[in-house]
Amino acid sequence: MSTADITGRLARYMVEARERKLAPDVARDARHRILDSLAAMVSGSHLKPGEMAIKYARAQGGVAEATVVTTDIRTTAINAALANAMFAHADETDDFHPATKAHPGCSVVPAALAMAEREGSSGTELLNAVTLGYDLCCRFLLALGPDLVRASHRSAEGTSSTMGSVGAAASLARLDEKGMRHALSYAAQQVSGIWSWVRDAEHVEKAFDFSGMGARNGVTAAIMAQMGFSGVWDVLDGEHNVLIALSTDPKPEEMVAGLGSRYFVTETAIKPFSVGYPIQAPLDAFLRLHREHGLSVDNVERIVVRLPEDGARIVNDRAMPDVNCQHIIAVALVDGTVSFEDSHSYERMKDPQVRAAKARVQLIADRELMDPAAPRSGLVEVTLRDGRTVSHFTRHAPGTKENPLDTESVNEKARLLMAPVLGAEQTEGVIRRVNALEELDDVRELRLFLARERSPARPMANPMR
Repeated sequence: MSTADITGRLARYMVEARERKLAPDVARDARHRILDSLAAMVSGSHLKPGEMAIKYARAQGGVAEATVVTTDIRTTAINAALANAMFAHADETDDFHPATKAHPGCSVVPAALAMAEREGSSGTELLNAVTLGYDLCCRFLLALGPDLVRASHRSAEGTSSTMGSVGAAASLARLDEKGMRHALSYAAQQVSGIWSWVRDAEHVEKAFDFSGMGARNGVTAAIMAQMGFSGVWDVLDGEHNVLIALSTDPKPEEMVAGLGSRYFVTETAIKPFSVGYPIQAPLDAFLRLHREHGLSVDNVERIVVRLPEDGARIVNDRAMPDVNCQHIIAVALVDGTVSFEDSHSYERMKDPQVRAAKARVQLIADRELMDPAAPRSGLVEVTLRDGRTVSHFTRHAPGTKENPLDTESVNEKARLLMAPVLGAEQTEGVIRRVNALEELDDVRELRLFLARERSPARPMANPMR
């Protein structure tokens, strides 16, 4: 065993974190991200990845341990975690960690919810588990080096989601240090994902890669350890450990640096718009200009959007509307806003008015915007037909730690996503209970509001034509 004993230090903290009382601001931020992830799960259940996940979960059957949200399906915690996680990243609604570019919530929260329902855990236990899961998700990527993972053609999101999910699930399984070590080892054996997801035109495999796979793997590892599966003692620092297996320049201390004082759940960004994260800042900038200058299709000559190079590559004229920067800005020009429905509508991509507006939008990958302190900024410059030019630079989009959303803003986003699926009454029931999560004796109470016979699908539920 290495003298550093990274695995042991992390395992002991994982045991301790289960009972740790979170500072009020950390607990608030965790509640916000749990609610935001639940909302993404509910809205995503009616998109194509969600429909596929429901079909899969229903076919699997299994012991009724946990709920597939918005459905009448109760199945194993492993299957429920997979399905709900695919819901949570069925589109681009879930949260995002700018520094690592991980998506913690879409895997960690579904894994935690499934395990909490299996175990009959309290709201406080769920809160602590999710907080721990965010830590492991982001720390694992920092230890590997996010850019080094991507340079090896691996999916950083798929890689990190398994470790995040096992952190949350192992906490709720109430494992001791030995069990935590073994759970980490079984999670490490399952870490996977390759960057080929970028060619997935329907977001189905991407939803599996970013979230479903990791949630399934993490819950599987935790349950195996809970049942006494023996494993490797030092998977983070021993011979042939997971860090040196996946990185050419690992930083093992990143797994434990600042444990108990730095909480990554406070650092992720909640998206105000249901679009790819590189579009959040430029859309915010454009909508500000739209309001301040009365922009319209009649008075706008040209729109230039400048993004950091890596972000521009992700959202440059993609086939899916919610990750197509030029299209989303065009919709915003025509409508003055971008609704959930419009950000997922393939029909709007064919709209002659939107297409004409899109022809005026230019996206530029700007190396000068590559700033580690603001990796997802956006600069928008609009030339008006009267010759004037107006511009706005959004360094940190709303929802970031530098520009956070308050509780009511998170609640309102949840309403917009959940109410069309669950109805207003059930939606408010979820919001009230998550906002007072520490008062919830048994997380199973949430399924009274999240589980139901399926309502009619949104119009864009299966949008591919």
